[in-house]
Amino acid sequence: MKLRVSVVQYHLHTIKTFEEFAAQCDHYIKTAEEFGAEFVLFPEFFTTQLLSIGNGQGQSLKIDDLPSFTEQYRELFSNFAKQTNMHIIAGTHVINKDEKLYNTAHLFYPDGKIGEQSKLHITPTEVNEWNMAPGDSFQIFETVKGKIALLTCYDIEFPEIVRMAKAKGADVIFCPSCTDDRHGFHRVRYTSHARAVENQVYVVLTGTVGSLPTVDFMRANFGQAVIITPNDIPFPPKGVLVEGEINNDMVVTADLDLELLYKVREHGSVTTWRDRRTDLYTDWS
Repeated sequence: MKLRVSVVQYHLHTIKTFEEFAAQCDHYIKTAEEFGAEFVLFPEFFTTQLLSIGNGQGQSLKIDDLPSFTEQYRELFSNFAKQTNMHIIAGTHVINKDEKLYNTAHLFYPDGKIGEQSKLHITPTEVNEWNMAPGDSFQIFETVKGKIALLTCYDIEFPEIVRMAKAKGADVIFCPSCTDDRHGFHRVRYTSHARAVENQVYVVLTGTVGSLPTVDFMRANFGQAVIITPNDIPFPPKGVLVEGEINNDMVVTADLDLELLYKVREHGSVTTWRDRRTDLYTDWS
């Protein structure tokens, strides 16, 4: 079984209305649709672009204002999914639940269902500057093409949670990300490769590009879309199925062959999933 995935390098720039945001998203969705994508991934924090709209007094909105766009965001992407019959992982959006802010990934199904996964590991900036709370539960999402997981940026740097995702049946990890410099970018990129090797899964990763000069902590972005594979003979030698040009506004698309994952787990050059030593360290079942 194969699934075709389009991955968006979302360009952040100042806008004046929600309609401008919607039009930009529509452009990426239509591009993915033209390539016959079944799944589309947007990056983490791409909806912070809405903060650049401002408050009408020459000041940008604050992170606490972002949840006020939640209903418009959900309606927009729910309609995209229904109209295109695609599964859309619409990056992350900041929501307010019980007076706490959560950085939450959203999966929009073609039938109108919406899945949510709040980021489990949050960075010092999210804690100290934006007063965000970490998610307190983890789930796997069933789709017509099998089970997937949504792990956001910093989450991918923790091997335990990806091991749990694989143990629960996920073959593809979708990782929306947002990094502001090369150090952060490469932390996420290198650990994504490690997670793909350790668990013999695909990791679909993307980040924001461009800048929001008026939005605090979103002034610099360093990003690239990539689909990462295990490092074994059926896959590309560097474990990269497709990648974009760093910091460019673009969409990349490729087919993920799930049968190859099943084959290398049983008969690969190495069988890292099968050979884990559960007699020495804990595992998830």
